[in-house]
Amino acid sequence: MAKNIVYFDLETQKSADEVGGWGNISQMSLSVGVTYSTAAGGYKIYGEKQVNELITELQRADLVVGFNNLRFDYEVLHGYTAFDLTQLPTLDMLVELQKELGHRVSLDSIATATFGVEKTAEGLQAIQWFKEGKLAEIAEYCCYDVKITKLVHEYGVAHRQLQYANKFGKKMTVPVKW
Repeated sequence: MAKNIVYFDLETQKSADEVGGWGNISQMSLSVGVTYSTAAGGYKIYGEKQVNELITELQRADLVVGFNNLRFDYEVLHGYTAFDLTQLPTLDMLVELQKELGHRVSLDSIATATFGVEKTAEGLQAIQWFKEGKLAEIAEYCCYDVKITKLVHEYGVAHRQLQYANKFGKKMTVPVKW
């Protein structure tokens, strides 16, 4: 039976400034979470009312793949559950890339250098959309981020490397082992 890889991202209702800093990520509250399951072959969108269903989907995955999900996305969800999500089989591509490079690199930098596509927005824009009641826009943006996460992971698996733009805009290659 094929492994169920669940690609995952979420957006929040509040910024770090609104909850007293990055030490309080669990207080930022979920606005929209999105998964793509390889077993189901499709995307699922979760609002705050469905957060327990989202957590259950992550728990049932053979592997959860995200970008900064250990430090950020899981911490947001820890505001809703006593279960330690860091115990799940997880590939946090940011963590792995940081180990290899010695510094952080953005998902947007990888997507632009590897595929020539850019993210459609950023987290602070999603928070503003939440305040304006624009949940469809958040869901669309979050789905796009999950799609990019999936493409980056699959490219890394197939080619054992990714491209990114360094701080001077030069296209660089980084080996990956996933």
